[in-house]
Amino acid sequence: MTSDQHFVIVGGGLAAAKLAEALRANDFAGTVTLISAEEYLPYERPPLSKEHLTGKKSLEEFTVDPSQWYRDHHIDLLLGTEVGAIDTGAKTVTLPDGSTLGYDKLALATGSTPRRLPIPGMDAREVYTLRTIDDSDSLIDLFGSAQRLVIIGAGWIGLEVASAARGAGVEVTIVESAELPLLAALGPEMGRVFADLHRDHGVDLRFGAQVEAITTRDGEPDVAAGVRLTDGTVIEGDAVLVAIGARPNIELAANAGLATDGGVLVDASLATSDPNIVAVGDIADAQHPVLGRRIRVEHWANALNQPAVAAQTMLGKSAFYDRLPYFFTDQYDLGMEYTGYAAIGEYARVVVRGDLAKREFVAFWLDADNRVLAGMNVNIWDVTDRIKELIGQQVDPERLADTSAPL
Repeated sequence: MTSDQHFVIVGGGLAAAKLAEALRANDFAGTVTLISAEEYLPYERPPLSKEHLTGKKSLEEFTVDPSQWYRDHHIDLLLGTEVGAIDTGAKTVTLPDGSTLGYDKLALATGSTPRRLPIPGMDAREVYTLRTIDDSDSLIDLFGSAQRLVIIGAGWIGLEVASAARGAGVEVTIVESAELPLLAALGPEMGRVFADLHRDHGVDLRFGAQVEAITTRDGEPDVAAGVRLTDGTVIEGDAVLVAIGARPNIELAANAGLATDGGVLVDASLATSDPNIVAVGDIADAQHPVLGRRIRVEHWANALNQPAVAAQTMLGKSAFYDRLPYFFTDQYDLGMEYTGYAAIGEYARVVVRGDLAKREFVAFWLDADNRVLAGMNVNIWDVTDRIKELIGQQVDPERLADTSAPL
């Protein structure tokens, strides 16, 4: 690699920052430009629905690197700048003023955008989504003034915001179309654990419910007043949070002709269909060498760990990403870590090791041959490495459940 090469990173989150770090750590001496649509230095997103929302962490504490780091490592930052297009033939990206920036290698770390509901009232004031630090700050302000919050969606964001809101004394109703929370992520066995957790903390859970409209106030048709369900039920609230998942920001890649299918298709080295472009984080639909399948995971661990592999690929070195999916949550007094991958319909049983009632246990998802697909530790710590070792192994379910037998 020569010092006159120019590598461009499009994105402003953890993955983008870690990629810049990895390039310099691998002694890349060329120019690195990081282009972020946000005005802030790259920061981590989990605290937005966890520690920041509960007042335990400030933005500075989860900003990946201070501005001095970028200066010291000669990273050119273009903040508040949205790339309009990629020309793979000319190897340029188009900036908002119509100018172009050339690249030798390009990394896409464009993240996700909260999904919206195509229903009346979605654009009213006091309707919230959560993706950015500004969104999180708006919710903090809301907790100081609102008495009732309606949350549409019982996924990770919806549940974590519910936990923070209850901690601030706000009444919470969650409306979810599925029969349990986290059904797609954890299945019914563990979905019930989180349903019980939130009921125990006073959350009104409405499952199997479809939202027809976000209602607005009498005399103030631009201000949310709750939701109306398809069965006619009206749930009143001072604000509404829409937390129905996120869509990956793949438009840039798709418009540039890169292979996409719900995400940007990348191989195990994180290279896209264009060998000069890599993709990391939420958008990367990667061929996983251990799982033997494509997988796209919208979680912090990918944004943290994929950039090291992507940097090697950009530098022309051999590397592949084989880490198992990992995510975590903190809700009320429950802390959890999940390792592996067990899709609905692909596991045969869930084995619980520990005390389910006290929410101190490890759960394992097994296939029909009693091979471990995934494990989740709840309020039990320092077992993630043991869980990783068991992934893919055939086990005796009874022995696995026996807490007297070492993992």
